Amino acid sequence: MITFETQLKKLKYLVLKEIAKMTLENRLNKEELEKVPFEIIQGDKAEYRCCVYKERAIVYERAKLAMGCLPNGQMADEFVNVEDDDQIIYVIDAACDKCPINRFVVTEACRGCIQHKCMEVCPAGAITRAAGRAYINHETCKECGLCKEVCPYNAVAEVMRPCKRVCPTGALEMNPKDSKARINKEECVNCGACMGACPFGAISDKSYIVDVTRALMGKKKVYAVVAPAITGQFGPNVSVGQIKAAFKEVGFQDMIEAACGADAVAVHEGNEFIERMEKGDKYMTNSCCSGFLSYIEKKFPDQIERASSTVSPMVAVGRMIKKMDNEAVVVFVGPCTAKKNEIKRPSVKDAVDYVMTFEEIVALMGAYDVETEKCEALEINDASVLGRGFAQGGGVIAAIQNYMKSKEVSIDFKPVRVSGPAEIKRAMIMAKVGRLSGNFIEGMMCEGGCIGGPATMVPIVKSRAQLMKFSKEAATKDVVDNEKLKNYEGINLER
Repeated sequence: MITFETQLKKLKYLVLKEIAKMTLENRLNKEELEKVPFEIIQGDKAEYRCCVYKERAIVYERAKLAMGCLPNGQMADEFVNVEDDDQIIYVIDAACDKCPINRFVVTEACRGCIQHKCMEVCPAGAITRAAGRAYINHETCKECGLCKEVCPYNAVAEVMRPCKRVCPTGALEMNPKDSKARINKEECVNCGACMGACPFGAISDKSYIVDVTRALMGKKKVYAVVAPAITGQFGPNVSVGQIKAAFKEVGFQDMIEAACGADAVAVHEGNEFIERMEKGDKYMTNSCCSGFLSYIEKKFPDQIERASSTVSPMVAVGRMIKKMDNEAVVVFVGPCTAKKNEIKRPSVKDAVDYVMTFEEIVALMGAYDVETEKCEALEINDASVLGRGFAQGGGVIAAIQNYMKSKEVSIDFKPVRVSGPAEIKRAMIMAKVGRLSGNFIEGMMCEGGCIGGPATMVPIVKSRAQLMKFSKEAATKDVVDNEKLKNYEGINLER
């Protein structure tokens, strides 16, 4: 029985499940789509918004995204994926609450002191005294925050939109016409941080659930490549072996751990690091996090050559499967929306066909009426402890350290572990100016690593223990001891 941490998670599940069921029952058309809001939002009493009409309007836009179409516009006549410059994350206009946009405000805590440091430090002269208290003129305020820093009473409050606060590239903007959020696609890395942060569920990702369902219906040989962060996503008592059995019951040919590819990546990236340091390079970054890689490309383009040329574990496994079975349809399943963007890279299209998030795979299994907790667990032992550790911060470092130790190389490996936008930005700035404290950056766009991804079913505080338990169940401790590394011989692991 799936439990939902929030009502937003439940609502998204219901919409995705309904779209998958409509696909299964061959009734995916405009007339049926218009019934979805009434199926999910029943009765005349609103639960979340001002009225049921708004709730239904939002559900309709969610349903379009679930189909792979775009929100906020006219429905396409043909129900096919609408390509839009590789963009995955969208704002649902009807759902945006137009949060307050005045970043700094003076609260009741202001004492109207004589020293008035806030007025002294304001570079724009935006602070004056009114009725004995400080007042901020928001038309001239530059939102520098100096007033907040110097106020002895902490009387200046910072109110920033959650979506804008977490965006690593500043891609979240405010539409000056209606104050609604909008995404600058040129700056967006599709990391999904804004999607996870918006408390109104106004930001969501475009889905491949229809494509995957049709591939299964067509009896194609569909393989699931699952991220190790899948542990605990179906509940604390559901093992990964049971999840594998559920995939097979749905119709997947097999389920393979992405962590197996992580072992291969650790070996390849370890060798690459050694070669680069011997050539005299100052530092290198990992490349397994697609959000981090896109961030470097957009914000630090002059440093992109420092990024590892090794593929991500997802791509490594995808290429391995395609080599074994040329009829394979490969679906990556993980907590990441940026992976949906990664598969559109020209070098990746040959490896992975579709990406589904944990939210989507749970909904797909719901549409098939497959209950994971009732499935009999199958054996799963594709990866090492360290390969499974890629799912959390420090995992890449540990795997490369393990490999370099086995090689007995004399080169110092001085890693810098960072996760989340703030830490990543700081590390890249220091690297650019030559003041990085190490020679290898492990960058994870999500706080804590993949288990903190935006499309998980459970929060990181609950899934971390499950991941550690699953990792310890691996048959091999060292990366190089994984016998399945032989499957990657002759496979190109370059991006």
